Amino acid sequence: MNILFINGSPNSNGNTAALAKELLQGKEEVIVIGSPLYWHNICGSVRNILDRFYGLVENGSLSGRTLYFLFQGAAPEKWMLEAGEYTMKRFAGLYGMKYAGMATNHSEAAKLSKKL
Repeated sequence: MNILFINGSPNSNGNTAALAKELLQGKEEVIVIGSPLYWHNICGSVRNILDRFYGLVENGSLSGRTLYFLFQGAAPEKWMLEAGEYTMKRFAGLYGMKYAGMATNHSEAAKLSKKL
């Protein structure tokens, strides 16, 4: 399997990891970034990865890969989710990846998993 799951949660077995397990069950050839929603946005550790990524990836090395985003938190508002998804869409596009969607709960992760 060629799965890269970046878990931005400090709890390696928490809600973000549970969503990844739901999404990735029996799948391969994909990149998943998971973040808990902290202070109305993507968590700091994922934000740091995105910031450090810039300019360090060889041209085309991620091109053609598929990126999924897991973004969960307690009662997030619509604008928070939209802002996080916008960031991930832009990140995917910058490196030539196909953005395949965001899941914020188990039901959405299961739906995305069927498309994977």
